[in-house]
Amino acid sequence: MIKWFSLGFWELIARLILRNRIIILCGIVFITILLALQWKNVKFTQTEANLIPADDKVNVDYDHFLKNFGEEGNLIVIATKDPKLFTPKVFKAWSTLMEKIKSDKEVSLVISVDNLQQLVKNDSLQAFELKPFVNAEKVNDAAYLSQLKSDFFNKLPFYDGLLFNKKTEAVRSAIYLDKKIVNTKARKDYVLHKFIPEIDKFYKETGIKPHVSGMPYIRTLNAKTITDEIGLFIGAALLVTSLIFFYFFRSFRATLTSLLIVIIGVMWSFGIMGGMGYEITVLTALVPTLVIVIGIPNCIFFINKYHQEYHKHANKAKALQRVITKTGTATLMTNLTTAVGFATFIITNNALLEEFGVVTTINILAIYTLSLLIIPIFFSYFPPPIPRHLNHLERKSLTSFFNWIINTVKYRRFSVYVTSVILLVFGIIGIYEIKISGSLIEDMPKKTEFFDDIRFFEKEFDGVMPLEIMINTKKPNGAMKLTNLKRMEELQETITEIPELSKPLSIVNVAKSFKQAYYNGNPEFYELPSSQEEAFLLPYIKNSLKNTKDNQLKSYITDDGSIARMTAFIKDENGEKMEAIESQIRAKVDKIFPSPKYEVIITGKASVFQKGTKYLLDNLLSSLLFAFALTGGLVAIMFRSFKMVLVSIIPNLLPLLMTAGLMGFLGIPLKPSTLLVFGIAFGMSVDDTLRFLAQYRLELGRNNWKIKKAVFATFEDSGISMFYTSIVLFFGFSVFMLSSFGGTVALGGLVSITLCFGMLSNLVLLPSLVLTLNKTLANQQEFIEPTIDILEHSDEEVDELERKKN
Repeated sequence: MIKWFSLGFWELIARLILRNRIIILCGIVFITILLALQWKNVKFTQTEANLIPADDKVNVDYDHFLKNFGEEGNLIVIATKDPKLFTPKVFKAWSTLMEKIKSDKEVSLVISVDNLQQLVKNDSLQAFELKPFVNAEKVNDAAYLSQLKSDFFNKLPFYDGLLFNKKTEAVRSAIYLDKKIVNTKARKDYVLHKFIPEIDKFYKETGIKPHVSGMPYIRTLNAKTITDEIGLFIGAALLVTSLIFFYFFRSFRATLTSLLIVIIGVMWSFGIMGGMGYEITVLTALVPTLVIVIGIPNCIFFINKYHQEYHKHANKAKALQRVITKTGTATLMTNLTTAVGFATFIITNNALLEEFGVVTTINILAIYTLSLLIIPIFFSYFPPPIPRHLNHLERKSLTSFFNWIINTVKYRRFSVYVTSVILLVFGIIGIYEIKISGSLIEDMPKKTEFFDDIRFFEKEFDGVMPLEIMINTKKPNGAMKLTNLKRMEELQETITEIPELSKPLSIVNVAKSFKQAYYNGNPEFYELPSSQEEAFLLPYIKNSLKNTKDNQLKSYITDDGSIARMTAFIKDENGEKMEAIESQIRAKVDKIFPSPKYEVIITGKASVFQKGTKYLLDNLLSSLLFAFALTGGLVAIMFRSFKMVLVSIIPNLLPLLMTAGLMGFLGIPLKPSTLLVFGIAFGMSVDDTLRFLAQYRLELGRNNWKIKKAVFATFEDSGISMFYTSIVLFFGFSVFMLSSFGGTVALGGLVSITLCFGMLSNLVLLPSLVLTLNKTLANQQEFIEPTIDILEHSDEEVDELERKKN
């Protein structure tokens, strides 16, 4: 049978690498320069992560809403509860702040108490006019401002919940950015370099620190924090992995070589993203650090194998050649399985995850190639390792650890299985305790000022995350008909009764304010007009909407009057209840807006995000099953044995179930960041499984097909590398716990824990299963001659090849 990646193939590769060292190094330098030229194309994303495919109905509905009413995420709010606001000095400073913000070209509209317009009836024009609520000539009069405060809270019910909280007397201003800049770099530049300096200036002048929030503001500061943390992660990963590496090998040359490899890998990762036109998102921002964390174990494996070979025969050239010829396919396959773990994100039908999967897969193969080329070439120029560099192969603490593992596998396999079953039950029970998070802000940095401000607005104004309802009457001016206004009012009453939602705002509120204005601003008339009043109010309303160019009220109805918009806000902590809330609203909608006469869409960023999380969960579970199937298929092809498939899957499935159970018991919800844990951890943990099984099969041949001897010989050869790489991966992923983002902390911590479980599972449960399930396997001819040869080839095989060559 023809074997793929045969010994002769890798012997050829070894000759090519070691005989063309200068050319290869120049080629690496050239590629690095080319990719460095692509750095200028690396940009940070200006939009939120949309986890749902563009053609999904959820996105189609949201796009339909945006087409009719424009970008909803263009509102910034500024608020204060300080009673000094209605004093001459502070009120003047507030007015100056709002005027300065309004004068910026990036701002389309500012609604604030100082520039508030109220509706006034003009009988001669049969229209309502907007006139200033504040008399600018009297704002220096404390008595006038005191009366103004009373009128503001008691005579403008339309703005209750929008510009003020009557119960707590919190006051806020609404700033609408130009919708054209909301998803561009201009938004970031405006918020960071114009808006925030003006807020700071007001604070210095008055001593009052305003609370600021709104999606443009949150997105900008959130993105800035992510960008700042990229350097932190890279630096921390380099420091931690290099210290661990040096502790293991006690060699500056080996440590610096490994650092150089991963630094080049990081440079390539940015160049690849730039060259492919991918933006840096909350996921792709992790790629450079992943390159370091994954690259260092590759270096460990190659350098440890070099030391083992040199320790045998003290021939440097022979050791370097055999690093490649004996381990070529094994290291390639383990890197491919890691890449497969990340590549599963490509099949999720989501652009964000697809890009992350593509970039990580390419970079994993790139860092493997760099390790394969640079380590043999550099060490060919270095002096041979000295005894201090080889002492780690016989370190007493490591020897004691492996003696414990060997004794456990030899004499306590039943205890291993009992413990595994207990842990399996623990994981399954915990899985039932896991909740799915629909929170938009849960992963945001909680120790920042802007996160505290989000909580302020949730408390005072029932949240900043919009839930949008679009009601299509399918008739021109249908949304302005009294019958439909009453239907919408009935829906608003239902929404008001839902404790998780704020009081909704729609054309109903506009119509009520028109009636109040018609009766000279008397708040007792803030209600829908009667059928008799509709006839003489309708001309006023139509003329007012037609003649007012920048009226913010027009945001609640389309130009032809056929589609109305209703907006409520939800506290972020209630995101997980979104599905139940929507069901409650939908039940009412179906009753009062029957189809096909009406079309009602329930959407908004909060709704889209929650549905995106659920979509991501369904797709990642599917992709994880695909990864299991792919790995099982690879093992089946390599070993032609169903037993070996079970042996390879079980030790990697158990750590995932344990981690899931731990999440349930600790109250860690399933969300985009924690969902990624399982695909990443599986792709990396299965490396050790394949490495162990490959070496085990080789040892069977060396030890006359005696299973126990082969298993324990495998520990001697591959155990150290498995242990070293697992430790590096554990601490490497732990650097993500330095993040201020809850999601990144959870990702780093959970992957680290899963990999730790995976290491113990591969070192204890895996050999136990091999000993139990493979009692008859060693005699099977198909096991002896697999389709794909992934072995670390024996000295005898290499010697035989060299004799034939000579």
